[in-house]
Amino acid sequence: MTIGVGGSTAKIELENLVNMTHEVEAISEAELAQRIEKAQAIMVENDIAATYVNAGTNLYYFTGTRWYASERMVGAIIPQQGSIKYITPFFEVSTLSQYMTVQGDIKAWQEHESPYELVKQTLAECGINSGRLAIDESTAFFIADGIKKAAPALELIDAKCVTAGCRAEKSDSEIVLLQKAKDMTMKVHKAVARILRVGISTQEVTDFIDQAHRKVGATAGSYFCIVLFGEDSSYPHGVKSPKTLAENDIVLIDTGCQVEGYNSDITRTYVFGEPNQRQRDMWLVEKLAQKAAFDAAKIGVPCGDVDVAARDYLAQQNMGPDYETPGCPHRTGHGVGLDIHEWPYLVRSDRTPLAKGMCFSNEPMLVLPNEFGVRLEDHFYMTDTGAKWFTEPSYSIDDPFGYQQA
Repeated sequence: MTIGVGGSTAKIELENLVNMTHEVEAISEAELAQRIEKAQAIMVENDIAATYVNAGTNLYYFTGTRWYASERMVGAIIPQQGSIKYITPFFEVSTLSQYMTVQGDIKAWQEHESPYELVKQTLAECGINSGRLAIDESTAFFIADGIKKAAPALELIDAKCVTAGCRAEKSDSEIVLLQKAKDMTMKVHKAVARILRVGISTQEVTDFIDQAHRKVGATAGSYFCIVLFGEDSSYPHGVKSPKTLAENDIVLIDTGCQVEGYNSDITRTYVFGEPNQRQRDMWLVEKLAQKAAFDAAKIGVPCGDVDVAARDYLAQQNMGPDYETPGCPHRTGHGVGLDIHEWPYLVRSDRTPLAKGMCFSNEPMLVLPNEFGVRLEDHFYMTDTGAKWFTEPSYSIDDPFGYQQA
C-alpha cells in the first residue's frame, strides 16, 4: 500500500486537524494605499485619465472592499490624480459603507437612473471629460458598453496594464497569505489520503475535503475540489459520472481554499494500493516535467520558456508533441493570487519576463487517454535569486507525501 494512503477514518482525521489561521493578518490600509499609488503611476506612464474597477477581485485588491459582480453596476473609479470614487445603487450605500476599507466618495444611482451617466458625471467632477478610461478587464460587456454610449468622448481601453501591472508581482504580505493557504491545503491533502478505502465515492471524499478545509481555518471551506479515480483521472477537470475507488486505482485530487481571498490550488496523484510499472513510469515522467519547468524559472526569463522547458522534456519521452496526447494538453501553469487563475501564464505565447513576487502553479499534467492521468501541482514564487516552492513537490509514487524521506 502507498505510504500515507488509507487506514484511517474521516472522524479520526477531522479530530486531528486544528485551526491554522490564528496569526493571519489582512492586507493593511497602508498597503492598499500603496497599490492605488502604483496604479496611478502606471496611469501616468500610459496616458490613462482614470481606471474603472468592477466588483470582484480587482475592487477588493485596490480598495479592500468585498463585493461580487451582478447585474447592477458596483465599482470604483481610480483617477490618475486624487481620491477614488465609488459607484453603487442608492439602496446599497449603507451596506457598501460597511465593507469599504479605503474610504472614498460614494456616488449612488436610483433604480430608474443610468449608472453610466453617473460615471460620466463623476469623471467630469474629476476634470475628466475626454481621454482614456481603462476598464477592468473582468467587467461585464453591458457595463463597458453602457459607459461607451454615455460618454462617447472617452476612449475606453483594457485596464490590464494597470490591474496586472499591480497584481502580478506580489508583496511580502501577499506571499505570507498565499503560503498559509497552501499549507492548509497540504494538511488537508494528507488527511484525505488517509481516509481512502475501496468503494468510497468521489462525493464522500469531496465532502470530507470541504469539512477539513473548514477545520483548518478556511471559513468558506473548499474553494473548489476535483476528485478522480482510475481512468477518470485522464479527464483533467472531471467526468459526468465519476467511479468509486477500486484497488490499485490512480487517485487524483485537486483542491484549494482561500485565506483573506488568496488562493491555494494543489494537486496530488498517487495509487490506492500497489502501483504497476506503467503507473510508476508515467508518474516519474510527470515529476521530472514539473522539475524541468521549475528549473527554467529564472528572473527575466519569459514565462513561456518555462512551459517550453516542460514540453521539451515530455517530447524527449516520446510524448506530445506540443499539446497532443499522450502528453500535456494544457499550459504548464497559471498565475495565482486573489484569482485562482490570473496573469501572467506559463504558456508558450506569454512573453512576460519573470519578476520578483510573481506566483505560479506548476502542473504539466500527463493525459494518457483511456488509461489514466497524472497531475502533480505545486506552486512557486519568484525571488531575487530565482524560483522558490510554496509546497515541496511529491516525493515518490510510493511515498507521495515524503513521510519516509531521508
